Order: sequence, then C-alpha cells, then structure tokens
Amino acid sequence: MGDLMENTKDILNKAKSGKYAIPQFNINNLEWTRFVLEECEINNSPVILGVSEGAAKYMGGYNVVYAIVTSLIESLKIKIPVCLHLDHGSTFEACKNAIDAGFTSVMIDASKYDLDENIRITKEVVEYARLHDVTVEAEVGHVGGEEDGIAAEVAYAKVEDAVMLYKETNVDLFAPALGSVHGLYKGEPKLDFQRMKEISEKTNIPLVLHGGSGIPDDLIVKAIKSGICKININTELQISWHEAVKDFVKNNENAYDPRKVIKSGEANLKKSVTEKIKLLGSNNKA
Repeated sequence: MGDLMENTKDILNKAKSGKYAIPQFNINNLEWTRFVLEECEINNSPVILGVSEGAAKYMGGYNVVYAIVTSLIESLKIKIPVCLHLDHGSTFEACKNAIDAGFTSVMIDASKYDLDENIRITKEVVEYARLHDVTVEAEVGHVGGEEDGIAAEVAYAKVEDAVMLYKETNVDLFAPALGSVHGLYKGEPKLDFQRMKEISEKTNIPLVLHGGSGIPDDLIVKAIKSGICKININTELQISWHEAVKDFVKNNENAYDPRKVIKSGEANLKKSVTEKIKLLGSNNKA
C-alpha cells in the first residue's frame, strides 16, 4: 500500500467512534477523480474512491487507476486521507489484482452464492489482503438495482448469517443488504434499521450502505445512527454531471472539444459532493 493513501479500515473506525460516515464516491475517469479529490480537500473530508470492475476496465486496468489517483494526490497536493477501493469485486482474482496494483481496500461480493461458499471466498480474500495490509469488505444478502448492467432484486441480510460470516472470516467491513438499491429508486427505500442496528451491535465493525444515491436525508442520518460508517454514492453524481453537460451541449452545439464538454459538469458534480459530505458529517474530519 502506497504512502500517499490511507488504510480504509483506519478512517472508518474513526468514523464509527465519531458517529459520522465516510463517503465513497465512485470514479469513472481522470476528470471525475480530480473533481472529487479537489472538492473533498476543500471540505477537509476523508474520501474513499470507489472503482467497479467495469470502471477499472474502462479506465485501462487497476494499475492505471492507481497511477491516476496517486499522481493526482501528488500533483494537486491533496492532504486529506484518500482510500482507493474495489467496489463489488466478483472473484478472488479481481480482488488480488486490485490489491497487487496498490488499492487500499477491496470488496469481495460473493453474496450470489450460498452462505458457506460466500464465507469460503471471503476468507480467501481476507487471508491474501492481510499480507498487504489491505481492508476487506464483504456482503450478505443482496443489494438490489443494477451493477454494471446486471439487474438484481433486494435480498435482505439475515442477522445470523452476518454474524457467522464475520466470525468465520474476520472481515473488516460489512455491507448487509437491508433495503437499499443501486441506481434510481422506484418509490421510497425500505431500509430495515432495526436489523441494521442489531448487526452493528453483534459484529462491532463498520457497516456499509450501498445505493446511497436517492435515499432521503433523514434516512441517511438514521442509518448513520444505526451503525453505517461508509455510504456509497455513484448515480447521484452521474445525474448531476449529466444535467449540466446536457445543458452545455444544447447551448453550445458547435462545441467539440471533449475537455470543455466534460468540464461543463464539474460545478454540478462538486456541488453534489459537498452536499453529501455535509450530510454524512465527514467535513472537517480529515
């Protein structure tokens, strides 16, 4: 793990003690990475940069992603704690490749398998990650919505399954599926706060809420009080950026410079980043 980035577990344990949450903002290219880092620096907020397998492939691979992030941290003189996280790693190999590239944390999502197989795969990732001082996140149940174009229904995590997976694997972070979905919500999110609180108390490790985009502010605050220490935000940034770019293209039909097109969404994206930081309470926590 490089000196330019922090151990994910360390900043999340601080958030757990301080009763706030760290934002995970997913990145898609160099510009998004820069926009997020600059705005988090202004707000003095720690940040986790999330990268899905699909985004890593789009950006040129795990080594390229690591090089972009660390180069920007250095050239922009970023001082806040920054973590680089593989979001929804589907296999041991994907997690290993991210760890070998220098990522500071990985999520192994083996939730599509039965509990025994989920435990086996997660344990394998944890054992390898320990050799490199890398944090591991696991999932029980299944977060709904879409992840890289794959649709899934919500499958609520059972408390006993969560406890067993934690005890068997000694995983660092836990993402129990408790009613959130990836992408846009159809109707009101049905989050199970009682189950969330029970899992938090019985495992005593930082919990992660996936699908943070579109959850009403009061439910986000309640989730943090129930043990959530990391909230993943992706779709909301994409929509904010898209709305601004759409207006720019409409009003500048002859603009063909990709730098100007991409940059036209900067202010909107940064506004969303600041709003989430303040909601999560991570501002001035760096």
